[in-house]
Amino acid sequence: GFMKKELRRSTTDRVFAGVCGGLGEYFGIDSNIVRVLWVLFALGGGSGLLVYIICALLIPEESTW
Repeated sequence: GFMKKELRRSTTDRVFAGVCGGLGEYFGIDSNIVRVLWVLFALGGGSGLLVYIICALLIPEESTW
């Protein structure tokens, strides 16, 4: 059956809250690439940490069943 792809925080591919792992799964790219881009964004004067925290709070965790 066709499953709708939903953005979820990863429960398996995680360093902190699983946001980058979830984004990597969602977009079909390596989660480490997402992490590197996120760090560059945060260090480049962006509000990466704040955005990460908001994402961690808003994006639901993937179900384990």
